[in-house]
Amino acid sequence: MDIYWGVFTLACLAAAGLLFMQQGSGGVSPSAGANVGAYKRHMAIYVVIYSLMMLGDWLQGPYVYALYEYYGFTVKDIGRLFIAGFGSSMVFGTIVGSLADKHGRKKASLLYVVSYVLSCATKHSPDYWVLMVGRILGGISTSLLFSAFESWVVGEHLNRGFDPKWLGDTFSKAVFSGNGLMAILAGLVANTLVNTLQLGPVAPFDASAAVLLVGGVGIALLWTENYGESRHQTTLSHQFKMAFAAILSDTRVVLLGVMQSLFEASMYSFVFLWTPALSPNGETIPHGMIFSCFMASSMVGSALSPLLMKRYKVEAYMKYVFAISACSLGVPFLYHLHRQQDKNDPTAQLTGANQGITYEGKVQLLAFCVFELMVGVFWPSMMTMRASYVPEELRSTIINCFRIPLNLFVCVILYNVHLFPLSVMFGLCASFLAIAALCQMRMERIVVVMPITKGLGMSNGV
Repeated sequence: MDIYWGVFTLACLAAAGLLFMQQGSGGVSPSAGANVGAYKRHMAIYVVIYSLMMLGDWLQGPYVYALYEYYGFTVKDIGRLFIAGFGSSMVFGTIVGSLADKHGRKKASLLYVVSYVLSCATKHSPDYWVLMVGRILGGISTSLLFSAFESWVVGEHLNRGFDPKWLGDTFSKAVFSGNGLMAILAGLVANTLVNTLQLGPVAPFDASAAVLLVGGVGIALLWTENYGESRHQTTLSHQFKMAFAAILSDTRVVLLGVMQSLFEASMYSFVFLWTPALSPNGETIPHGMIFSCFMASSMVGSALSPLLMKRYKVEAYMKYVFAISACSLGVPFLYHLHRQQDKNDPTAQLTGANQGITYEGKVQLLAFCVFELMVGVFWPSMMTMRASYVPEELRSTIINCFRIPLNLFVCVILYNVHLFPLSVMFGLCASFLAIAALCQMRMERIVVVMPITKGLGMSNGV
């Protein structure tokens, strides 16, 4: 058994073991009491639909770059397309996503389906500007995916009178399925469509559109509408003023925004960095299998998070999540800082396409899997903290405001990534995560003396 199957198998066994532990009294899932049956039905509907939405997103990921190459675009052209996507998410996505509070989170979720399906349709055209429109639509869709759905489920949870502590269970299951199982399934399906059935690089986008439409039907039939109180405001500008006022008036919300931006900036940068880090001299590596290892590791994290929430306050353990994340990305930083990059070295020439991953690459792979495990813990934990501290009436607006610095940073990185060595990039990511750990320590101290007043009025100590 090679290292890839070993890591993947170990991660799957660990995730299964953690899920088994949750079946007892280890997790935050309710087993008895008022509204438990209604909650479990509500949770199941949300997790299934959220998983379909994430599957639609994951199906596209492995072949976006490959499709642009297939159409004959240069690296510079492709870079501009990616920048357009993140820039669109920063500008248009922030505005459109914020409208969810005023016009309805269900409507915003359906708009996500429509905009992403249209984005998929543009992939059939080799015209650069048609593809650019598709990237802009995709950027808007991403903002809706990461704000409207979370806002809807929190609002619905409140409206139905469920115990606020159960939100951790909902988020953990949604992340486990949507960000873990669906990602692995998407990789297998996309690979089958393109390589086994030889349907071409557009096929995963058609499959994505079909999955999104199925999920859209589920939203239309099974979800009720909910709003933020800001729906009564007459202008979008006033809504943004309220959101920024709410952020600046509460240090906890400011810290949440900073930590989210720092972590996600590191996470999105990692997406572009792991391939050259593992094969700096062109070593042959199985990208699909490595991706599966990452997603299985993320599942371990999302399965671990309910057990952590049961025993500790989220504010208490998240500083360790950020610190471990910083250390894991510090491994490639140290390696690439000291690596001799002499292209004329004959040894370097030998460690190319004819050889597989090196020993140093294997060490980095394990470090990356630890980072992905922390990503799995991060999402449900951050969602739980946002549910506690972000004002319900402006939830979508504030979450999208949090994403502005993230998207700006990624645009800058994409535009200048060729100017910096890997050591600088990983060092920057590790520094961001270390700063996030310090912010979380500050957050923990504030929460000890400051009661929850803005969000759900819930305590994370279960």
